[in-house]
Amino acid sequence: MCDHLLQHTDWEIVVLDRLNYASSGFDRLRDSKLFDDARVSVLAADFTKPIVDGLAKEIGSLDYIIHMGAETHVDRSIANPEVFVMANVVGTMRVLDFARTQGGLKRMVYFSTDEVFGAAPDGVYYKEWDRYDSGNPYSATKAGGEELCLAYANTYGVPLIVTHCMNIVGQRQHKEKLCPLVMRKVLAGETLPIHADATRTKSGTRCWIHARNVADAILFLLAHGEQREKYNIVGEEMSNLEIAQFIASVMGKPLMYEMVSFHATRPGHDLRYALDGTKLEEMGWEAPQDLRASLKQTVLWTLENPRWLT
Repeated sequence: MCDHLLQHTDWEIVVLDRLNYASSGFDRLRDSKLFDDARVSVLAADFTKPIVDGLAKEIGSLDYIIHMGAETHVDRSIANPEVFVMANVVGTMRVLDFARTQGGLKRMVYFSTDEVFGAAPDGVYYKEWDRYDSGNPYSATKAGGEELCLAYANTYGVPLIVTHCMNIVGQRQHKEKLCPLVMRKVLAGETLPIHADATRTKSGTRCWIHARNVADAILFLLAHGEQREKYNIVGEEMSNLEIAQFIASVMGKPLMYEMVSFHATRPGHDLRYALDGTKLEEMGWEAPQDLRASLKQTVLWTLENPRWLT
């Protein structure tokens, strides 16, 4: 997101990062050369706590807030929901309270997830304002953050936009996510579990999108999105097995996998998620990168930079 803003705007950027396990310290920002750009300031701060006067002074006055900070791993939310409630609900409240102090704020984006809608039956693609049916603590906390955002928009006039996104891929992704996980299994010659239906014949399905496309969509919405609206940022639907097979083919190695019953091994996970991207398309946004081409680029880059797999 930062890299995209630097390329396509003249804005100054302030990053808040708690530096927990998922951030890899400052490695991701450092490796992206963002520390070399005078327009970027990075502050180590935990936004689950109030933004105190000294921190607010360092941040300065803002035109836009893009609230992407969250705990995101479903397995971790099932093991310890409290951490997710603190980050995704209480933390969102802290950011909203800070947004209220910004008299010149033009837009705040709350980055939410497809998972708030729960499982999508075959042929169903959820629209932005469809009912929610959270299937795990992670999705419930993201839904809770959304409702807080709408409440602050209604009560305090925070110029709020909500986005729903799906499974994201890209360079420097944390090793717990699917793409680096598949790559590690393939390189080690190990068997990859593929979550499937109860018959163990049908793989789980998601919509996949590259981080660059997500960043482009958010920049588009900062210019064209309406206040107190929701927008789905949708990629291309592929099964988890298809994604894994594509990654292995780019690596030029065989994929060994085992279909496993998703509810038996990972309660709280849904077999299929799906969003309707019509609204953003009708506004004129087009994804700048093709999924397979960008995923291939990601795999090849990661093979050349293997430290991001460990």
